[in-house]
Formats: sequence, C-alpha cells, structure tokens
Amino acid sequence: MTTEQIVFKTEILALAHKLMKRYPEGKHKSALIPILHLAQAEFGGWLSPPTMDYVASVLNIAPIEVYETASFYSMFNLKPVGKCLIEVCRTSSCWLCGAEDIIEHIEKTLHISVGETTSDGMFTLKAVECLGSCGTAPMMQVGADYHENLTIEKVDTLLKDFKSENKQSRYC
Repeated sequence: MTTEQIVFKTEILALAHKLMKRYPEGKHKSALIPILHLAQAEFGGWLSPPTMDYVASVLNIAPIEVYETASFYSMFNLKPVGKCLIEVCRTSSCWLCGAEDIIEHIEKTLHISVGETTSDGMFTLKAVECLGSCGTAPMMQVGADYHENLTIEKVDTLLKDFKSENKQSRYC
C-alpha cells in the first residue's frame, strides 16, 4: 500500500469529520480512537505507519500522538492480521479459569505463537487484556463475537467452523 493510496473514501472522510465535530473546538483529537477504528477497517485490518500518518493529517495532530494511542490499545493491529483474528482474554478471571491452557492449545493446533499468523493467512492469535466477560471466563473474541465458557473442545469446534467457512475477519 503506497502513501498515495491511503486516503479515506469520501463517505468515510465525511464520517471522520462528523466524529470530530462531536467535540468542542480545539478538542477534535478526542475523535482519534473512533477514527483509528475507521482507518483499520478501511485499510486492510491493520494500521501501517503511513496509515497512522494519514490519520494524524486528518486530525491535524502530530503522528507520534497517533502512534502512542494505536500502540497502547490491543484493539489496534500494527501489523497485518489473518482473515480470522482470535483474541483470547488473559486477565484475572480468564487466567484463573484456564485461559493459558486455551492459548497453548490454540498455539499447538495452529502451529503459531501469540502474535503470529498462520502460513495460509487464515488465523492470527492475540492474547489481550480484559474483554469484560469475567463471569463467563475463559473467553475469546473473534471479530465482533464473544465465545465464552471455553473448553478445549469448544475451541476445536470453533477453529474447525472458522476454517471450513473461510470467514473473513472484521472480523472472522
């Protein structure tokens, strides 16, 4: 993706400007997170440095302000991801209920480590901070869907289903 190609479609740019107008004058930077979501969805599911530079130009802020925010939150991908992005919660409740076993099982099954993508580009595995489903731990998010009360068997069924359906992420 070259820098010249990194331009929001007209309707997406209009939405970005609408988001910016929600905030008082001089506080348009507050729209950074929703605009980063737009950019990630628009430009291949991840935020390249040129994409983040473009977001900075839209908001008229320094690129480092965009980099700091994008690198802080696990919901933003700073490298390409597979068609199916698997995010396993690893914080307190999930960890206590076996999230590490789930992560290890997915790693063995897919032959990747956390942060990697399968060689066929189908799956990316991320271990993330709290996804807010502590009462149904362990859990993982795949795209917009939560999969809760996970067991190894449930994970195997989900992986099989995702692969057979060859789902495209925004997520899988």
